[in-house]
Amino acid sequence: MRVLLIHQNFPGQFKHLGPALVARGDHVVALTPKVKERTEWRGITVEPYAIKRGNGQNVHPWVTDFETKVIRAEACYNGAVALKQSGFEPDVILTHHGWGESLFLKDVWPNARMGLYCELYHLADYPFVGFDPEFDQGLNDTDPMRLRLRNINNDMHFDIADAGLSPTQFQADTFPATFRDKIRVIHDGIDTDLVCPDPNAALTVSPDLTLTRNDEVITFINRNLEPYRGYHIFMRALPRMLVERPNAHIVILGGDDVSYGARPPKGKTWKQIFIDEVRGSISDADWARVHFMGRVPYATFLSMIRVSRVHVYLTYPFVLSWSLLETMSAGAAIVACSTDPVTEVMEDGKTGLLVNFFDPDEIVDRVHELMHDTALRHALGQAARQKVVENYDLRSICLPRLLDWVDAVAQH
Repeated sequence: MRVLLIHQNFPGQFKHLGPALVARGDHVVALTPKVKERTEWRGITVEPYAIKRGNGQNVHPWVTDFETKVIRAEACYNGAVALKQSGFEPDVILTHHGWGESLFLKDVWPNARMGLYCELYHLADYPFVGFDPEFDQGLNDTDPMRLRLRNINNDMHFDIADAGLSPTQFQADTFPATFRDKIRVIHDGIDTDLVCPDPNAALTVSPDLTLTRNDEVITFINRNLEPYRGYHIFMRALPRMLVERPNAHIVILGGDDVSYGARPPKGKTWKQIFIDEVRGSISDADWARVHFMGRVPYATFLSMIRVSRVHVYLTYPFVLSWSLLETMSAGAAIVACSTDPVTEVMEDGKTGLLVNFFDPDEIVDRVHELMHDTALRHALGQAARQKVVENYDLRSICLPRLLDWVDAVAQH
């Protein structure tokens, strides 16, 4: 079978599926703006396409997002035409369509089957509007209309796609009934052989500090430190957490940019805004035990979750972070918020301790509880890992289901 993968940040969610298709004998090609010239990656031919224009001036702000997607779609279309002229005819197109790239690919290959990676449909009410009053104060009556317009790209893809794929039930259920029946829920998969406990793990925080399983380590991870992932709530828990746990090191991973939600005021970062909010309540000696590591290589991330004595995970009702399932797979004891994406994969008192997203004191209480109860930490960590092994293991669970899904798309 000939398979075309479309992802603006290739391989993205096709990191495991793409090579698995190659391994079973499929001819796999990827189109992406991430590379400048043709290359090979794990048996996949990766072809570039170039985005040669930016957004226009004086475009209505409600449609700027869609204009960006059309610009990408046109560029990807041009790359597809060149690929077709070279003789490539895909049987199946698998696309993360969230950036609009695949809007016009059926115009190039009308007989190809198309499967969408359905990450999210933007709802104009809860949970995407009204969850966090602190950051919804600037909303007005027109925001639901603006949010609905963000779905133009989704809606146009429904007309050309044959099937969809979502990694979690929560994400799939954001999509409208008109397409929801075409979506299968299959997670991308966690490599539980790689992401596993390691009693000898060590995390080098600085030239003068290396942490191990013998240290009291509390971890918090975001791709970028921002409200959507509860960074503001975690920071507000810090002053008391540092007092309650005088020997703990707090290790925070995440960049200074924004992945989701609104940007901070110009010239500022969410990271620094909430440091400034709490720093006056934290002594210099305690602050020296707070370690911001920024963005790190994957091997460092693995060391971090393996040395973690208690991991804190917070998120709006939104896309579930891979890092939560990976931390579960590493056997860490976790304090997490009880929002819908989390409760889909964790059960309070069995695979972790769940808390109110908005309650810093409850977070500290649960962390404190776990630090005092070694048996509970171990039991929760073991159960969390078992949950991932049984439901999200890459090789035994997810990849076989993903390959079956691809075959179903081809035979639609």
